[in-house]
Order: sequence, then C-alpha cells, then structure tokens
Amino acid sequence: MVKSFDYIIVGAGSAGCVLANRLTEDKDTTVLLLEAGGNDPFWDWRIHMPAALAYPMNGAAYSWNYHTEPEPHLGGRIMHCPRGRVLGGSSSINGQVYIRGHAKDYDRWATEDPGLAHWSYEHCLPYFRKSSTREGTSDAYHGESGPLFIERGKASNPLFGAFIEAAQQAGYPYTPDMNGFQQEGFGPMDRTTKAGLRHSTSRAYLSPIRHRPNLTVLTRANAQQLILERRHATGVTFNHRGKQTEARAEREVILSGGPINNPQLLMLSGIGPAEHLEEHNIPVHSHLPGVGQNLQDHLEIYVQMACTQPVSLYKYYNLLGKALVGAQWLFTRTGLGVSNHFEAGGFIRSREDVDHPDLQYHFFPMAVRYDGQSPNKSHGFQAHVGPMRSKSRGWVKLRSSNPSDAPRICFNYMSHDDDWQEFRSAIKKTREIFAQEAFAAYRGKELAPGAQLTSDEQLDEFLRDAVESAYHPSCSCKMGTDDMAVVDGECRVHQIEALRIVDSSIMPSIVSGNLNAPTIMMAEKAADLIKGATPLPIEVLPVCSPWSAIND
Repeated sequence: MVKSFDYIIVGAGSAGCVLANRLTEDKDTTVLLLEAGGNDPFWDWRIHMPAALAYPMNGAAYSWNYHTEPEPHLGGRIMHCPRGRVLGGSSSINGQVYIRGHAKDYDRWATEDPGLAHWSYEHCLPYFRKSSTREGTSDAYHGESGPLFIERGKASNPLFGAFIEAAQQAGYPYTPDMNGFQQEGFGPMDRTTKAGLRHSTSRAYLSPIRHRPNLTVLTRANAQQLILERRHATGVTFNHRGKQTEARAEREVILSGGPINNPQLLMLSGIGPAEHLEEHNIPVHSHLPGVGQNLQDHLEIYVQMACTQPVSLYKYYNLLGKALVGAQWLFTRTGLGVSNHFEAGGFIRSREDVDHPDLQYHFFPMAVRYDGQSPNKSHGFQAHVGPMRSKSRGWVKLRSSNPSDAPRICFNYMSHDDDWQEFRSAIKKTREIFAQEAFAAYRGKELAPGAQLTSDEQLDEFLRDAVESAYHPSCSCKMGTDDMAVVDGECRVHQIEALRIVDSSIMPSIVSGNLNAPTIMMAEKAADLIKGATPLPIEVLPVCSPWSAIND
C-alpha cells in the first residue's frame, strides 16, 4: 500500500529540517522527510566536535563527495564539492560559521525582480531572528528564543587579536558584530555551536521534534523521481535501503536537496532544459531552461605566513596533540575541540567604488588547508580571503538518466575578468594587513603566495593553481519571474502545481557570506509561505554601508 502524507520533503539538510519542524507544528499535518544519508550518530565525534570539521567534509561517510568537471579557467583542475549526506545535511559537515550576508544582498533580490519584493532585508530580518538564539546578546538584530544556537569564540589565541588589530592599523574599521548594524570591518566571528558541540539543523530543529506522531523520517532514502500527473506533483519514488518504493503527497512535494541534487532530481523527472533532457532520452514534462543553470559559489585563497613564536595550533598537529585535544573535548566538552577556530574575520571592499563589502576574511591560527595539507613543518597562520559576488556562472547537468550516477558539475570558476582583479586586490590587501606592527612579534616569511610573486601575471598563475572552493554552491534553481527562473517568489516551481524548492538553490544571486544562516532563514520564511500564515512583521533597522560614509 502506498502511504500518503500532506507534505513530502526531499532532503533533511539545512532547510529540510527547518521545514519538518515548522510544518508539523500543526498536529493535523503529516510530513514525510526523506534523507539519502544516515543518522548523525551521537557517538561519532567527527560530526559533533567543532574542531573536527575537516573529517566529515573530506570523507565520503557523511558527504556526497562530488567533484567538478575539469574547470576550463583553472587549467583543467577538478575541484572538490562536498555536500552533506546525513541528517542535518551540509550543516552537519560545514565549518559552522554563522554569517547572514549583507542587507543589500536581499534588497538586491527585491529590487531586481518585481516578484521578489517580499525578500528584502526588512522582510528577511524577522526570520533571521526567529531562527536563532545568540549567546549573551539581546538586541534588535538577534533572536533570543530560536532553535539554532549561536556562540562566539573566546579568541584566546594571541594571533586572533593581532589580526584584528593589524587590520585597524591598515585603515579598516572594527566591527563588533558582522551580523548586525555593520558588516564591514574586522572583528570576532559567530559560529553554530552549543555546549561544545556542533549545532546542526538536525540537532537544533529535528532532534527535539522526532517524537511527533505526525512526522515520519526515513534515512537511506534516495529520491529517484517525482511522480507527476499532468501539471501536478503528487509524490516521490525513492530507493529506501535497497527497496524501490513511493509515497504520495496530498498537498505538496518540497525539494530541499541542495543546489546539486535538486536540479538532478528535476531533470530526472522531465523538468528542465528540453534539449538536455532529450540528450538522455528523458521525456520532457516541462521545459524550464533555468534548471541547473546560474550555479554560483565562493572561491578563496589562503594567504599563509610562518609564525616566529610557538603560539599557533601547529603544536597540536600531531598524533599526541590531537589525542589530548580529543580527550579533553570528549570528557569535559572544553578546550580546543569546542571551537571551529575561525574566531576572527572581516569584510572589506576590493575598491572604494564598490557599494558594499565584496571580500570576506576568515583568519585561522595555523597554516593548513581544509584537506589537512600544510605547506611547512612549523608554526604559521593564514587568512582565507575571496570575492563574495563573482560574476562567473556555472551549471549542473545529468551524467545519464540513471539516478545513481552523480551529476556533472561545472562552476566555470574565474571565467569573468573581475574575478581576477578582485583576487589580486585580496592578496595585496592581505599582505598590507600582515605587514602591520601588530604582527611584528609573530611574522615570519610569506609561505603563500610567496613574497617573490608580485606582478599581476605571477599572481594570476598562483591563483590558477591555488584558489579553492569555500563550499557555498547556490542559485541553480533561481527564484524570480524571468525566463531562467525556476521558482516564483513563493518558492513554487513554475509550470508545476504542488511542487516547491526551498534551500540555497533558489537564491537569485549569491549573498555576501557563508550560506548556512541564509538557508535556514529562507526555510523559516518559506514555512510561513507554505502554511499560508501571516508573515512576520517587517523590521526596519539601520545598516551601515559603506563604512566610510559614517566618517565623512
């Protein structure tokens, strides 16, 4: 017997867990939540210790572990694209940085498309507040009772203080809160942790309500195809632990599988660019040319320095050191294991004429890559820096009509001239910061790019080999009313009834910062749209941009 539910949510990630929570608040509403991965077991320290973020991100246990096609503007490099395959999705494997983006990102959505007026910052801010509780903070920009817990690191390592002080010596402002009045500047960073543990959407939104009788959660349930009857989505076929099955949706099917998996499922179901579907002998149900297009991401580089004092994390970068950190975290939930170690960062503009910050910094008190590779065998530190609003656009396409085959992904990184200019500016500005007096006691030689690389040609050659993804894919099923839009302002798929998409894939353009917080906000807002609830009242608060304006 085929089971029926009011709603079927495909993907229990940053958005899906939020929707499952909010939609089942109505006891008369039944929800089926499908997750292709497994549970996030409490015993597995890799996804619960904040400092262990590199393990789930670089392994296949909790990730789809995708890779791109050879990137044409990076010399054919194949780039890693990890996406969460576990309850909590990418919020269970990410770097746990909590950044909302700039207010003008949301105002850009609202002004560039007449159908998105209700996605302006003043409409989104109430849902940022609703979603979160920020430790020790009570002001108009932050929530006090939301499910997602936000903490701030102690920044006890002296390198964090040196970085923030050096940035001010270089002429940049200090900001006490990048998610409040003033994004621009350098200061402490927020993170999604609670009591020494990663606070994923699984822990924040799903675990507290798993007991609800109107919620059914199926793990190891890989969606294969949407069930479409004429122009109406009526259910999903999926493989559940090796068995093909299906479920029916009395009200709606909601896709929250992310910017890679959502386009794949739509195209497997005959929704997408007709020519591409015909290449794979998939009957065209609805020609939506924007499906899988407009793919965007953030790239970054690591500007790395040797450290002349033994204060970096390198002293723990060995078997004994890791064991001591792990033991302290395991038995006391204290010590270095409770932090993601991105405790200081910043946002600046690559040029004075940029409207709001287009470069983001994460400072890390060691010279090491996400994959654990270190350029030196001693102490160091680094700044992750990269452009926030690249004009490069990529795509997601089917590899075949077999749902088990990973989709083809090409971000088309660095395909726009502005990307190169912004990265050159990022390197030069970072060198200026590291050259300040605040770093005099710690500054060794430049490890990367290397002080000998000074010309634009030399920097470009370095960038081609060194840029890395910040793991923020988005925008592949864009929201809007133009010909390439996939969903409307209510998150409803064009041409198909009872089908919505809710996650970062529907962003019209990428926001200026990490994407987990915006994705959770979007799901909170979409939950009200789906339920037909009265939207939260708008909140009009001042936002500083650009910073120089308040000093003129």
